[in-house]
Amino acid sequence: MPTYQYACTECGHAFEQFQSFSDDALTVCPECDGRLRKVFNNVGVTFKGSGFYRTDSRSSGSSSD
Repeated sequence: MPTYQYACTECGHAFEQFQSFSDDALTVCPECDGRLRKVFNNVGVTFKGSGFYRTDSRSSGSSSD
């Protein structure tokens, strides 16, 4: 189950919430009843192995035989 981060636009209260993909996003701050917004962060991705470059899957010769 993914964890979503929320922040209130009025009081600044920030928290994390476990939610299913099918659950609706939260809209009301539990502290002040203000409006919530989802906080999105950068995702770290590490590519390992071969096949990530344009030339990795191509043969060294011409393909127009």
